[in-house]
Amino acid sequence: MAQKAIHSESQKHASVWSAAAAAILAVICLAWWLAYDPTADFAIHVPGMDHAPEIPGSAGHVEMIRIGEFFDSFDGRESTLPGSWPRFRGENFDNINTEKVPLANSWPAGGPEVLWSVALGEGHAAPVVFDGRVYLLDYDEENKADALRCFSLADGREIWRRWYQVRVKRNHGMSRTIPAVTGRYVVTIGPRCQVMCADSRSGDFIWGIDLEKEYGTETPLWYTGQCPLIDDSLAVIAPAGTSLLIGVDCASGKVVWKTPNPSGWQMSHSSVMPMTLNGRKIYVYCAIGGMAGVSAEGADAGQVLWETTAFTSSVIAPSPVIFDDGRIFMTAGYGAGGMMLKVSEAGGHYSVQKLLEYKSADGLASEQQTPVLYQGFLFSIQPKDAGILRNQLVCYHPDDCTQLIWASGKTNRFGLGPFLFADDKMFVLSDDGVLTLLEASTSAYQPLAQAKVLDGHDAWGPMALAGGRLLVRDSKEMRCLDVGAGRNTGQTNLEVHNSQYRTRMTRMTRISAD
Repeated sequence: MAQKAIHSESQKHASVWSAAAAAILAVICLAWWLAYDPTADFAIHVPGMDHAPEIPGSAGHVEMIRIGEFFDSFDGRESTLPGSWPRFRGENFDNINTEKVPLANSWPAGGPEVLWSVALGEGHAAPVVFDGRVYLLDYDEENKADALRCFSLADGREIWRRWYQVRVKRNHGMSRTIPAVTGRYVVTIGPRCQVMCADSRSGDFIWGIDLEKEYGTETPLWYTGQCPLIDDSLAVIAPAGTSLLIGVDCASGKVVWKTPNPSGWQMSHSSVMPMTLNGRKIYVYCAIGGMAGVSAEGADAGQVLWETTAFTSSVIAPSPVIFDDGRIFMTAGYGAGGMMLKVSEAGGHYSVQKLLEYKSADGLASEQQTPVLYQGFLFSIQPKDAGILRNQLVCYHPDDCTQLIWASGKTNRFGLGPFLFADDKMFVLSDDGVLTLLEASTSAYQPLAQAKVLDGHDAWGPMALAGGRLLVRDSKEMRCLDVGAGRNTGQTNLEVHNSQYRTRMTRMTRISAD
């Protein structure tokens, strides 16, 4: 009995101590819960942080990149087809095709005819067209190589390929840029900032520059988006490293001039655009850190004429939109919005004035594609942070980029897709591969035809139009479409009911704009 009593008393004490320990633990947990900040372990989100590329060789390993090392020839032959689209944004840097080639006002039920197609490495690099040839800087995933590929415009057969090995990890694809081509040269910039110049006919290697190694360029978040510019026989590149811009002689590879970069601005995804102000040629570049106008001619070629830090953003993809009167429109995604600037010159002295600034929800903006200035109006696809106008095609007057002229409506959103103008029409490609043909109207959204022309996704690469042939791509394939008049016949359901559709869309546009 005594042993049982002792055991019972021990159990009683153990229960008391267990209860006390549990109470103490509960108090500790409650105190921790009240004091703990669950957001303390969260990183502040920076655009690109989620998928920022790990650059091979950045951890101390020196990667040997021999630009232009390899060459392959194929059975393709150049064509005699007319038309050209020789650089980013076309002949006049404005995404407007001015060829006198009539284009179809309607398409068959299945859309415009697909003349040929080519499989590509994953990415968004877009083509240029010159002398019956199509050029594209692809990324060859099997060989881990940047590959400048030359195709026949007539049938899409590959003519030659100039390539070099460089390791690039997938980050929303690999390729991004668009070559610049003339009758003698083709210049490219690869995802990791390798610049290459080749003979545009034979594919013979002429020279290469590794901007990472030679100019200390920091590769942008989603790889290089900058497209090279050829001005006469000069390649104009923006390393935004030890030099802001450089001018390179295409024939020899000699660097003719360098623009200082004392503020340490970094390379953006934007491209250098030409500007003429009071008869003087200027190169305009918007870097991460600021925008500058650089002399394009004369004894002071390469020197900064003006600069401004008014427009700053951590991610800049669109390029400057240049006006004849000295105005420059800039925009970017990720909350940057839009800004209109005015560059003035008097007695050789330059000044920059900010005319207008606003957020994406309050006016014209773009995340990826550069807006187009057409017949005095600005056209763009709004970024995803533009509120009710998110991803809609819009038209604004540049005198006040906060006053909407028209929008495509909430049932017509295009994602991050490209667009261009030709023959009083507008071609808009949604990022899921649906091509829409519109009247190039400054008063209303007026669709003419629509068709699914690509099977893949992320159709972000800019289109090219030459001789009535429209080149489009998604993340893994390029197609050549016949959009010329007289070759596509038949009416789409969209055109049959065009009048009713326009009335309905006008009503929806008004609602979405309110």
